[in-house]
Amino acid sequence: MNGISGFRLSLVALLFCAASQATADPRTDYLLYCRGCHLINGDGVPPDVPSLHDEPGRLLSIPGGREYIVRVPGVSQTAMTDEELAAVLNWVLAEFNADTVPGDFQPYTAKEVGAARAKLLIDPLKYRASLMEKNRKPEPDPGS
Repeated sequence: MNGISGFRLSLVALLFCAASQATADPRTDYLLYCRGCHLINGDGVPPDVPSLHDEPGRLLSIPGGREYIVRVPGVSQTAMTDEELAAVLNWVLAEFNADTVPGDFQPYTAKEVGAARAKLLIDPLKYRASLMEKNRKPEPDPGS
């Protein structure tokens, strides 16, 4: 092996090791794993893909809503690790939901994400509707 070939081989090995050690930041992971459906700015594609603006923050205030966010199939079945997914969820909430996240919000943890991912959600729209119905405030009686 001559000096040039040895240098190239060492460079390739170095780049491979660096790439395997590198971790993306949450914004980059969002762009890699989520923007295909939710677009670069968090917008949805109605009626099938909801916007990531404001509504996820509101869901955090509803019992079961926090776990629901993780269990949505596109979220729970992503190739991201639990740590990466927790970071992306926290980034999405900070980036697109700052006005609707409850004041006592605690960031998602990898452990919490892993536990929620283990519970398959078969019909996310039906489940979300049931969450909303259970937590709907009754309308005031106009006759009183």
